[in-house]
Amino acid sequence: MNWKIEEFTDSVTITEEEITTPDSYNVILYNDDYTTKEFVVTLLMSIFSKPESEAVTLMESVHRKGAAVIGVYSFDIARTLASATIQNARKNGFPLRCELEVA
Repeated sequence: MNWKIEEFTDSVTITEEEITTPDSYNVILYNDDYTTKEFVVTLLMSIFSKPESEAVTLMESVHRKGAAVIGVYSFDIARTLASATIQNARKNGFPLRCELEVA
């Protein structure tokens, strides 16, 4: 049996694409005169998985400076953590403010 085999040639195009990493976002917590320090520390430990010593340091920074970056995350994670923070604050009657900004 004779097989008829044709060589297949195709030009291969190699393109260089610039791969960019996604933006990182700062999660910023703002001070207010109503939210207790203990509640902020609890949020930082439970939602942001901060050890107690770091949570206390961040809370003090927010209290003294008026605001502080409490973490840097991808957009989806930052948005989820900020939303969880605000929801928990509202459920507990606190007006705590938490926002995102491009890092």
